[in-house]
Amino acid sequence: MTSRTPDRVVTDFLDALARDDSSAAMADLDDNIVYTNVGLPTIRGKRNVAKVFGAMDASSFAGFDYGIINIATDDTVVLTERIDEIRLGPVRIRFWVCGRFEVLDGAIAVWRDYFDFWDITKGFVRGLVGVVVPSAVQSLPARTVDAPGII
Repeated sequence: MTSRTPDRVVTDFLDALARDDSSAAMADLDDNIVYTNVGLPTIRGKRNVAKVFGAMDASSFAGFDYGIINIATDDTVVLTERIDEIRLGPVRIRFWVCGRFEVLDGAIAVWRDYFDFWDITKGFVRGLVGVVVPSAVQSLPARTVDAPGII
């Protein structure tokens, strides 16, 4: 059990991923987590999710960051509207994501992200242009939660 609110568990988890600290991020996951990027295969279990994000820890080539647009909490369910950034070397691919997290007993038990593959493609093209013209890539929104459930 934790004294953290569900939205704080989710933002702490995403913050840990953003600083390439997968071990801290994994501490916020339930052992039997179900992680789905809609349109891609579902990943089940903390060990399997850790494999995905552990690869980024070991690589200076790949990384993750995010910015919060909106966050809402209804009991144990947290909805996030975010801009995610996947770094591949100098290329920063930014795209819109809506996430749904179920937080049970202080751990994320279900994580489902919805996004648009066309938006990812546009983000990739912008990221390539941004390598040459850095001003072509907009900054990420802030990722702090000022108060529980409010950005």
